[in-house]
Amino acid sequence: MPELRILGIVQDAGYPHVGCRRPCCLPAWADPTRRRLVSCLGLIDEGCGWLIDATPNLPEQLNVLQAQGASLSGVLLTHGHIGHYTGLMYLGREGLGARRIPVFALSRMRRLLSDNAPWEQLVRLENIVLHDIHPREAVHLSPSLSFTPLLVPHRAEYTETAGYLIAGPQRRVLYIPDVDVWWPGIDALLETVDLALLDGTFFTSAEVPGRDPAEVPHPPISRSLERFADLPADVRSRIRFIHLNHSNPALDPGSAAAAAIARAGMAVAREGEVLAL
Repeated sequence: MPELRILGIVQDAGYPHVGCRRPCCLPAWADPTRRRLVSCLGLIDEGCGWLIDATPNLPEQLNVLQAQGASLSGVLLTHGHIGHYTGLMYLGREGLGARRIPVFALSRMRRLLSDNAPWEQLVRLENIVLHDIHPREAVHLSPSLSFTPLLVPHRAEYTETAGYLIAGPQRRVLYIPDVDVWWPGIDALLETVDLALLDGTFFTSAEVPGRDPAEVPHPPISRSLERFADLPADVRSRIRFIHLNHSNPALDPGSAAAAAIARAGMAVAREGEVLAL
C-alpha cells in the first residue's frame, strides 16, 4: 500500500528563520525540538521513494524515506523558489553523487535547471534526468501511485508553479504549498480529495513588518478560513495548512491562531504525519 509522509511544514527558509532574533524564533533557537523543516512530502511504494520538492532540508527528509526502506526514485518539483528546488545540490558530485534520478518538472522549471549553472551540471553529469510534465496529465510512478500536476497562480519570476493531485488505490491528496489567490474552482476540487495540504504561509498579511504584502501575495489563513467557511464540514475537515512562515503564530499549537483554525474545522499540517494512500 503506498503512503504519503509529511516531511516538512514551513516556508522556504525554515523555522527558526535565518537571522531571526524576534520572539517568534527565539524559542526554536533555544529548543531544537521546536524546529521544523521546509515543506515537503514523501511518497513511498514498495521500496521506492519520491520527494515532492527538493528543499534545503533534503538530507534529513531523504533519511526519513531511507529509514522506511525506500530508495530515492525521483523528485517532483513545484516551482523555482529557493525552498522548493535548491536541495537538488545534494544530489551532485559534492554530495550524493546520484545516478540518473528522475526529476519531474513543468517546462519553465525544466529549462531553469537545464540552461543555468550550477544546475545544468547535474543534468550534464547525469546525476538527474529531467522529465517533462504537463498540467492535467497524470503520471504513473508505480502501478498503484500516480500524480497529476495542476498549474496554479503564483509569482512567476523564473518558473510556473505546480500543485499536485496525488492518487493511490484508496485516497487522493491535493498539495498546493504556494499560491497567490484561491480561484473559484478550488471549492469543487477540495470536494474530490481526502486530504488537502494548502498554502498557509501567513496567518494575517500584517505579520511581516516593513514588507509590502503585494510582494508575497499568499492568501492569509485568516482569509482562507472565511473563504472556505461555507464548505460542508466534512470537506473543511480535510484541509491542513502547510508552508507556514516563521512569523505565523499558528506554528504554536497553543496559540489563538491555532484555536481559530480548529474552530473553523480545519487544522495545521503535522510534520511526521503518515497517510495510507
